Amino acid sequence: MKYIVKERNSCEEKIIESNNTLNFFYDNFLGRLFIKILITPFISKMIGKYMNSKLSLKRINKFIQENNINMNDYINNDYKSYNDFFTRKIKDSKRPIYSNKEYLISPCDSKLTAYIINDDLTLKIKDSYYSINSLVDENIMEEYKGGYALVFRLSTDDYHRYCYIDSGTKDMNHYIKGIFHTVQPISLKHYNFFKTNSREWTILNTNNFGKVIQVEIGALGVGRIVNHHNEYEFKRGEEKGYFEFGGSTICLLFKKDTIVLDKDIIDNSNNNIETIVKYGEKIGNKKILS
Repeated sequence: MKYIVKERNSCEEKIIESNNTLNFFYDNFLGRLFIKILITPFISKMIGKYMNSKLSLKRINKFIQENNINMNDYINNDYKSYNDFFTRKIKDSKRPIYSNKEYLISPCDSKLTAYIINDDLTLKIKDSYYSINSLVDENIMEEYKGGYALVFRLSTDDYHRYCYIDSGTKDMNHYIKGIFHTVQPISLKHYNFFKTNSREWTILNTNNFGKVIQVEIGALGVGRIVNHHNEYEFKRGEEKGYFEFGGSTICLLFKKDTIVLDKDIIDNSNNNIETIVKYGEKIGNKKILS
């Protein structure tokens, strides 16, 4: 499957295709049978153990070369496993946090798409529809009608740590058990990953954007979603957590009339194009009501 992404402030569209392995898993009958075995809890745990072992170290150099990762951007570390490398920390200077309190910042490196939360409370992702009610407790979704759902899709070559988008306080984390599917768009033709993947959500009581729901969604091969805090008072740009190995997704839900997104993100989303964004960069503003 092909999908389109754009860099910020660029007219150039990049077409990215799913790799042959994913095509096998999701585009033919035998592959879909095999994926049912891979996503069982036992197999997922075994993958996690392998990725945390020294046996996985041999994967690191190949991954760096294939994805052109500049390791000078990261804090030097003597990695003990592939997962240790995957959750590496970047130098602060490489991901500056926009300090203006009225700026909305991206929580992570990712490909971003924005949606209006309509009366049917659905998300449209690559021509497939997903109920927002399946993400979190549907009893609280009524408050978010007319607001924005921002979907941040992380691929395996992205930086997999994420931060708080503002200062404020957070409620308890709510974990929803699920099964793992890849979040690459090819999977959407056969599986609703928002309904089946494990996820963790919480309400962020932010100082500038009201009550924001943040959902972290796991993917194939991800052993854990690691959030650092439960009930907590946080600061803008402070690290909230990280994903272990695998592509993953973050979804932010905003109430109506709380944010104004940057024009390029709106334009791209309206044309089914994902916008490449970075951890801590400006993606919008607080909406000032007259």
